[in-house]
Amino acid sequence: MNSDVIPFAQRIAQKSSMADETVPLLLREGVHMTKISLGKQKSYIFKLDPDQGQIIWQSKKLRIIPIENIKELRFSSDARYYRQQFQLAQDYEDRWITIIYVLNGAYKTLHLVSSTKDVFRMWDITLRKLYAIRQELMTGLGNEEIRHAIWEKQYWTASDESSDQKLRFDEVEKLCRRLNVNTSSEELKRLFKQADTKCQSFLDFSDFQRFVKLLKARPDITLLYKKLCCSNDGRFDFSVFEHFMRDTQKSTLSRPELLELFAYYAKKSDNSSDASPLHSPPLPNGPASPPAKLFSPPLATSPPSDTVFSQPLAAPIDSPGLVMSLDGFTSFLLSSDNSAFIEQQGKVWHDMTRPLSEYLISSSHNTYLIGNQLVGSSTIEGYIRALLHSCRSVEIDVYDGDSGPMIFHGKTFTSKVPVREVCEAIAKYAFVTSPYPIIISAEIHCSVPQQEMMVEVMRDVFQDALVSAPVEERPSIEVLPSPEQLKGKVLLKAKNLYVSENESIRAKEVSIDMDSSSTETSTDSDVQDTRDERTKLKVFEMDAINEVKDELKRARSLFSRVRNGHSRHMSGVAALAVPTVASLATSEPPARPEFRDVSKVKMSIAVASLLVYTVGVKCRGINKKEHYAPEHMFSLSEKTANKVMKQGMVDLIKHNRTHLVRIYPKGLRVNSSNYLPHRYWAAGAQLVAINWQTFDLGYMINRAMFQRNGRAGYVLKPLALRTHDKELLSRHTQHSLEIVVISAQQLPRPKDSLGHEILDKSMVDPYVEVSIHVPDWPHASQHQSSSASTPSPSSTGSTGRLLSRRTNSVKNNGFNPVWQEALSLPFDCVGDMLDLIFVRFAVRRDGENDEEPIAVYCVSLGSLAMGYRHLPLHDTQLSQYLFSTLFVMCAIN
Repeated sequence: MNSDVIPFAQRIAQKSSMADETVPLLLREGVHMTKISLGKQKSYIFKLDPDQGQIIWQSKKLRIIPIENIKELRFSSDARYYRQQFQLAQDYEDRWITIIYVLNGAYKTLHLVSSTKDVFRMWDITLRKLYAIRQELMTGLGNEEIRHAIWEKQYWTASDESSDQKLRFDEVEKLCRRLNVNTSSEELKRLFKQADTKCQSFLDFSDFQRFVKLLKARPDITLLYKKLCCSNDGRFDFSVFEHFMRDTQKSTLSRPELLELFAYYAKKSDNSSDASPLHSPPLPNGPASPPAKLFSPPLATSPPSDTVFSQPLAAPIDSPGLVMSLDGFTSFLLSSDNSAFIEQQGKVWHDMTRPLSEYLISSSHNTYLIGNQLVGSSTIEGYIRALLHSCRSVEIDVYDGDSGPMIFHGKTFTSKVPVREVCEAIAKYAFVTSPYPIIISAEIHCSVPQQEMMVEVMRDVFQDALVSAPVEERPSIEVLPSPEQLKGKVLLKAKNLYVSENESIRAKEVSIDMDSSSTETSTDSDVQDTRDERTKLKVFEMDAINEVKDELKRARSLFSRVRNGHSRHMSGVAALAVPTVASLATSEPPARPEFRDVSKVKMSIAVASLLVYTVGVKCRGINKKEHYAPEHMFSLSEKTANKVMKQGMVDLIKHNRTHLVRIYPKGLRVNSSNYLPHRYWAAGAQLVAINWQTFDLGYMINRAMFQRNGRAGYVLKPLALRTHDKELLSRHTQHSLEIVVISAQQLPRPKDSLGHEILDKSMVDPYVEVSIHVPDWPHASQHQSSSASTPSPSSTGSTGRLLSRRTNSVKNNGFNPVWQEALSLPFDCVGDMLDLIFVRFAVRRDGENDEEPIAVYCVSLGSLAMGYRHLPLHDTQLSQYLFSTLFVMCAIN
């Protein structure tokens, strides 16, 4: 059979079993590898356990890396950057392995060198295979049989302490305690005896499978199943299924499509449990497989909604006599055919031929940093992480280096990285996850010779992908090109001084913004923000913050006396100070020797030749008097953006229909915290830059937005922000999100920094908190109800609104807690822009409100399917747990 038509789940099952069988005995038993760290190399025995799904080695303590915690694998030349950082010889390269993973909330790296090329090849092939299987399972729900099989094997191996393929009652009881199962010893003994069909006083693997099925029984689904078919003489036939799908699940599938879906799960429940589940493409002239879509495509005239286009469906199936069993119904509810996320299929379906200004674009701030803004490391790692998550706009701050231009955060203690290394990383990873254009947002603080070196590096590395055009006699641009037209291209965005210095300036105009994400003028409230954020930083950062604070005060004092230049103190010794409108409008001489006359600022013509569709200019105000060419874009700090939106949000929306605008976090977010980006999306801003190294609520909302449209990094704006129809933008409606939190399945135990489960932590008392995050709408301030206008504590400087509700806690049960509680969250909406409202589900421990949640799920309300859904739960770094789900019922009134 052609591999292209093998059902997805069948392929993953084959891969899973094949991976287990082909893990070489040498890797299972352990092999000596050299662990490389700063200043030392040490040999340890490393094992690969396919049953437990983990890499194990013994140093001073037993260390574990769960395979699902791995973020990236780099072998040989792919890891050259690290070998060079450690200043090790080229001879190591063809045996080098770098594993990037997350444990205990932090990114970590493990660098290994194998003893021989044969051992290297074993690790390369086997680890890639096991990693790929886990990654496929961690992209939503579905593949329940495979997921269940992995779970059984993992816990069977872990529980069989004597390795005799037998589980006695004490081993089973220990397993249940580890799983947070809240069941008395008497009840466990009853289940144990029920599973021990051969009366052997122990469980073999088939008995264990029976025991697990009893343990995982879902009374909540049984209750729903009985309720649905009680009016049909207890039969769950197609009429019951169709009624359920139309009225409760709000499905827009046609009747033949629903019939095929029903027939698949009804047949599946009658046949063996090994039937190929979910999202398998139809086999030519073969058995029917489930339809690949949940919702019909939207009409061309309707506002954008997250709709998955299906593959052609197989011919309709007759339903007479078919009945869906409880097992079949359970399989359907847990499958990706019943996904909570409407776009689970992961296809690009938005129209990608519209001008760039009509899209929200996934953007990063100070991409080179992987720590905080003052003492963090500058590295290519930040670019790789962002690009592999479909980020389409990255930032570089370029300064003079000893031997060439360097990237770092000016006037801070951050380390430096060469421009060439960053460009090579961007070139390598730019189009791995998305083919659509990359925008490099550059702050150029280097001298003209090093500007030319930077351009030379970019032309050498990006070659034909780099967009450029002669500066002279360039044809005017009527409208920005589309993502489709710019596929595979790299665009540079920077301030064009040739444009800025020739703009017509009126003496009374005031500059809105310093247009720099590295430095900005300070106000008293900003200094207070610094004080608040400073308390959260580690002790060793205190001196750095105090120094920056003092410097900001000095800069503010100087700035109030001098209006025609930038202080070296403010701009970080910027060789390319960008003139403000105020400074260009005055002819006063410099007040002090250290201030530079902006008329002498130089810019390389080579840089200007790369500024084609993304030409940085100073914001001169947004009104009818000001004209900006389509390619002109400006950057606003969040503080300035807040002021502009307060003065006229609708004006900003109008401007953003045809022009690009970039928003970036204020410079005083020294701990790299994030604002809530949906507030600026609601004003039509396309590039709302996020600190990708910080996994906070702002990051979570940004990730939820760009999970959409096949994770392409470009999402078409809601119609109300693109159309000139004023009526749509003035349509203001009140709603209520009704959530029934039913149950959770297999909540995870926390792991420590060594990868071990924290078993001595007290039994969890979980509750669920549901919060809805609504942006400040244009025209809506007078309509906002007090019930939904609580300011979010996480949205410093960005006054989006938050409303939260929570369930009661369930005592001593993290395995299968049941709440069955209804929560109601009122909210308002403008222009049907549900895509800009976000819902966050957080499972928390009672009594630990300030700690990070056990598990989370965040989704755009426009992408949340209604009805009964299992939400795939994630850790706080947003990696999906393999086995943890939250069962809810959703409706909007």
